[in-house]
Amino acid sequence: MQFEKWQALGNDYLILEEAELTPRQIQLLCDPHFGPGADGVLVLTKPDEPGYVARLRIFNPDGSEAELSGNGAREAILYLRRSGWTDADTFSLQTLAGEIRPTITSPTTCKVDMGRAHLTSPNFPQGPADGQGELEVDGQTFRFQHVAIGNPQCAIRVPDPDALDLAKLGPHIENAPIFPNRTNVSFWHEVTSNTIRARIFERGVGETLSSGTGASGAAVAHVLRGGDSPVTVQLDGGELVVDVDEALHVDLTGWAKPIYRGELSEEFTRDMEAE
Repeated sequence: MQFEKWQALGNDYLILEEAELTPRQIQLLCDPHFGPGADGVLVLTKPDEPGYVARLRIFNPDGSEAELSGNGAREAILYLRRSGWTDADTFSLQTLAGEIRPTITSPTTCKVDMGRAHLTSPNFPQGPADGQGELEVDGQTFRFQHVAIGNPQCAIRVPDPDALDLAKLGPHIENAPIFPNRTNVSFWHEVTSNTIRARIFERGVGETLSSGTGASGAAVAHVLRGGDSPVTVQLDGGELVVDVDEALHVDLTGWAKPIYRGELSEEFTRDMEAE
């Protein structure tokens, strides 16, 4: 079984074509000691509806399936172009979150139409129309902004994201009962009117160097508070640019690059098939 490993701002994924994988097999692939190691797995297959170049499925290292990943999507988009699936600059992909429509802007960058963000969703069923709420974690009260942008985001404005222990706080917020499908979490603070600093704790992953949807959720929260768009989001792995219009339609721009191409050994493949 052949694969490629890509990264976008330090968020790394394995890309496989036409693969059927169990949750346990995903876990093995993502394990840095027993497998190639990654923040997740991207599986590309032929679309089952006309008008799409491919169907993209996104899996977290715990084996769960994610609706969308901004970084993962960019990696898949640029992989499709380099691998000959399409020669178009603009095309459509099927995802669990629905259609996404990228525009390739260079061999290593693209802009992704992430669709419209929503402040209410089944992922925060008791939430008010403005998507705002409060959580108490470890004796601290956090006000948050719920944003649905392909997947659930809990964006929390804090005085200093770098002063927080995300390994301690993140799991409690991710698994809070008010979020029946768990949630991604971003801790952010404004640097200027159009720049924010954010740290990301992803559902099923933990803290990551970056997250496209996490950056989008934080950017939407910033704009709702009066910040200017497009928003430059400073993440541990680098910067992403998020354009949020008045209707909360989001475009995400950033880069992605291949690391290496590989082939799983017969021994590893047998071990995977035994799971």
